[in-house]
Amino acid sequence: MRLNTLKPAEGSTKNKKRIGRGQGSGRGGTSTRGHKGAKSRSGYSRKEGFEGGQMPLQRRVPKFGFTSPNRVEYKAINLDTVQELAEKTGAAVIDREVLMANGLAGKNDLIKILGRGALTSKVDVTAHKFSTSAAAAIEKLGGTVTTL
Repeated sequence: MRLNTLKPAEGSTKNKKRIGRGQGSGRGGTSTRGHKGAKSRSGYSRKEGFEGGQMPLQRRVPKFGFTSPNRVEYKAINLDTVQELAEKTGAAVIDREVLMANGLAGKNDLIKILGRGALTSKVDVTAHKFSTSAAAAIEKLGGTVTTL
């Protein structure tokens, strides 16, 4: 080993040229940023949706309507789905856990039972809301309607 053969360990140094250190370094002057314009200045960061000074899309597109912050959304489940579920699982009670286990509702969903389809077996149903036709159809067959 001689002094002229010494070199740093493999991967320990980066072969990166230092920019902005004078003309002699080969990376002075504009420091690889080109000439003029926002990108050449310090502190530049491109804003989301910026289109070079053109009116951005989110300002060109018309806005209308109103979205109520107090809207309550329910996961709609019809009587034909309840009947299918009762036949498939053999459960006499259809509640939130049964619906979640079969992928029909999520853990944060509010559930509303609607009256489309026919119910042929007695089923006890528990949900957050019921349409009047669904509640009537369930009670007609001797089932119970429980509101959460």
